[in-house]
Amino acid sequence: MKRVLGLVAAGLVLDAVRLRRRALRLNGLVPGELPPEESASAYLLVGRAGLRISDEVRAAAIAHAAGHGLDVLELIPSSLDTARALELVRRLDPAGYRSDRAARGVSGGHAIVVSADLLRRAEVSRWSDLDADELDALSVKLKKYSSTGTDVVVVDALGVRGCPPEQRRAILRRRYHNDLPVQQAAMLTAMAAFGAAALRSPRMGAVALAAAAVHPLIATAGTRLAPRDLARFALLRPVGAPCRVLGTVVAAEAEDPAEEKARAAYLADIERGTDRFFEEPRTDCPWCSSTALTRLLTSRDYQQRKPGVFTVDRCASCGHVFQNPRLNLDGLDFYYRDYYDGLGEPEVERGFRLSGGHYRQRAEMLRGHTTPRSWLDVGGGHGHFCNAARDSWPETTFDVLDMNGTSIAEAERQGWVDTAHHGLFPELASGLTGRYDVVSMHHYLEHTLDPALELDAAAAVLPPGGHLLIEVPDPESPFARAVGRWWHNWFQPQHLHFVPLNNLTEALEARGFTILEVHRGPAHQQLDLLMVVLLMLNRVLPSPRSPWRTPRHPRLAWTARIAGYLAAAPLIAAATAADHALHPLIRRYGGANTYRVLARKA
Repeated sequence: MKRVLGLVAAGLVLDAVRLRRRALRLNGLVPGELPPEESASAYLLVGRAGLRISDEVRAAAIAHAAGHGLDVLELIPSSLDTARALELVRRLDPAGYRSDRAARGVSGGHAIVVSADLLRRAEVSRWSDLDADELDALSVKLKKYSSTGTDVVVVDALGVRGCPPEQRRAILRRRYHNDLPVQQAAMLTAMAAFGAAALRSPRMGAVALAAAAVHPLIATAGTRLAPRDLARFALLRPVGAPCRVLGTVVAAEAEDPAEEKARAAYLADIERGTDRFFEEPRTDCPWCSSTALTRLLTSRDYQQRKPGVFTVDRCASCGHVFQNPRLNLDGLDFYYRDYYDGLGEPEVERGFRLSGGHYRQRAEMLRGHTTPRSWLDVGGGHGHFCNAARDSWPETTFDVLDMNGTSIAEAERQGWVDTAHHGLFPELASGLTGRYDVVSMHHYLEHTLDPALELDAAAAVLPPGGHLLIEVPDPESPFARAVGRWWHNWFQPQHLHFVPLNNLTEALEARGFTILEVHRGPAHQQLDLLMVVLLMLNRVLPSPRSPWRTPRHPRLAWTARIAGYLAAAPLIAAATAADHALHPLIRRYGGANTYRVLARKA
């Protein structure tokens, strides 16, 4: 116990030093600076309800935004309360925030200077008298609309307003979505464990408590942040921290009309049964037409936990793996609904943001082969890959094609893509011929009804010398064989086809492509073991909040889910550590869960 408390104390001090380094990088607003005359009307001030901002601060903030070429400037009060000041530097690294296209927008909850043009493009109709929750949501949105034109600045002459528990809960709900209760319970459990350990070992407990008290002092000392409640926060932290969390736990939460509407629609769909969502089973392979089919696995929807049982077959002749029977169009609509958009968007968005490095690796595969001028990303969804790829290819025009018209239209408005094409690739291909020198399909073919038709479309669109970049799950992954239906890349029921590498390269060569590079190890996504644990947990303890589920005893279901996730926390941590430890070995010796192919059309 003493050793654990010693590690906690050391960790707190190291964390404080890390946060202080970030706080030292925060820029301050230069008082008295005046904006150019043409800029004064080009920016608007979005303010917290009841917050008074002087004309001098307003002018200096606009001058700072205009002088640094910013569309969005978040104003952080220097006397911001300690809890929010610490959270700010924990979530924000000023050194890379502006240039990080995937970074989530952060808010001090007080005021933002925004270009009037950006507000129009983002279709923001209300920008005055906002509360802390609304400002947080707006900051997240504006960062998306100006990925590299957003920054923060600390302001001395700016008043501070509190963040009531109900607004704090709304902010956290947006971050953690379904699992906010799990996150809150984890924090309270960690605090309780810390307190119990301190009582069992009073001397080391006092050391750890002292480290917790000096943590905010170290983090803000000598920086532009001077929280008004710093001393009180430090002294009362053992009591104040759990009280703040409990405040959000018991805070009232408004019902979501969209969620209630979705629940009624889902229950009506489910009452009619799920058998109607499937086509007739195939007796031959959709890749090679062989009738030598074997059952590979049966699975449920372990991600969303929508009802239904799904079967995956394997062709003994060519190795192609496919869903059989396959979902029909109604089934695809039912199982895709509220995953990438709607109620499920916050959770998927978090995964997209964490994949920025992976996206850039894909884009860099073109390096040394061509300098792309115009790039079409097929199945590009919300445009995250295109946005990240601009770091590698800033002069390239990036367009996207997807079935989801809402998401790609938003990506176009955000400036993440230049042009959005809505529809099916094989149907639109004739109108896109010769317009692109690169076409990419990242985790797209496995979602399509007929991968061969998609490859035909790519061959038709690309001119001679054009490049095709494909990334898909690898059905030959040894880990997939080891864990069976718990392999996350089976992803039933959304993934319909799994193409072995040899099949794909032969199909590309038959269409006049030359294979330039194949990446297996470098394409590996290091989350195999973690996803097994999370999928099993979600199988046993699904979220009671999902509108397609109606638990008889919601509170009991939440209690069980929270207890299960807390009990599994060591296993989750171990699986994450093991995935990272195995990654270098997989890159070197093989066994990846994903592969990439770069090919050039002759």
